Amino acid sequence: MRLRSLLALLGIWCGTNLVQAQTLLKLEPAQANIRIDKSLVLVPVTVCDRANRAMTGLAKEHFRLFDDKVEQTVTSLWADDAPLAIGLVFDTSASMDNKLKRSRLAADAFFEAANPADEFFLVEFNDRPKVSVPLTDDSREIQNRLTFTAPKGRTALLDAIYLALHEMKKSKKSRKALLVISDGGDNSSRYRAREIKNLVRESEVQIYGIGIYETAGSRAMMAEEVYGPTLLAELAEISGGRHFPVDNLRDLPDIASKIGIELRNRYVLAFSPMGQRDGRYHRLQVKLVPPPEAPPMHAYWRAGYYAPAE
Repeated sequence: MRLRSLLALLGIWCGTNLVQAQTLLKLEPAQANIRIDKSLVLVPVTVCDRANRAMTGLAKEHFRLFDDKVEQTVTSLWADDAPLAIGLVFDTSASMDNKLKRSRLAADAFFEAANPADEFFLVEFNDRPKVSVPLTDDSREIQNRLTFTAPKGRTALLDAIYLALHEMKKSKKSRKALLVISDGGDNSSRYRAREIKNLVRESEVQIYGIGIYETAGSRAMMAEEVYGPTLLAELAEISGGRHFPVDNLRDLPDIASKIGIELRNRYVLAFSPMGQRDGRYHRLQVKLVPPPEAPPMHAYWRAGYYAPAE
């Protein structure tokens, strides 16, 4: 029986990023012996080459895993392509006026890489965010909605991510991700960056950001615009997702397509931390040990997890 099936039988939710479970699986060739006495932590990891192509075919000996700088034993590794719940967080502020066409094409390219069993929703935002399309298994509903989108107002990015995280709770999918397409920093939200960062740390949602930013010398930039790339990059890193700054609008569809493919190709590392039921936030680090003659590659993972408390 496959490891994922065993986990399901135990009632363990294999979430998008990390799972605390009261079990340690010990698999032997003849049978599967299961002891329930340790916390199992599952760490999703994406590996890409310099061209941002997903790297497959790696084994657990190609990874080193550290919990608060203490190296852990990777007990299991497997590839994960479970269906996703995907929230598109789409900027419709006034500054997106000449960028909407390419942004719609990016959304189309992303949905082309989706799994037929995925489900989707759309959060549009300018001065305020709104759920324009609730959870659906038909991405065409979102594509049709975006056809009639008109740019106006300011940019409530943090409020939009908050709303999307709330909407995501309605999904029963084990894997969850947000794709954020925006052209700048926040200048209209009620929520603060610290609040949203804490929510992202506590969630099981990966955030992928496509940032369409003004160049520094193109005009006088507001403080929130200068901070925009950093904000989206920090949220993506905390969640184990990625941030893609866009220099050329023509690259938008290709970047979105690569994100869709990347979500279909990730590894899950399992380890059992010893004596760490302290309720604290633990920082994770993943180091690659590439096979001989492998091309240069980079790993992306969730920044940390909250250990269970006694």
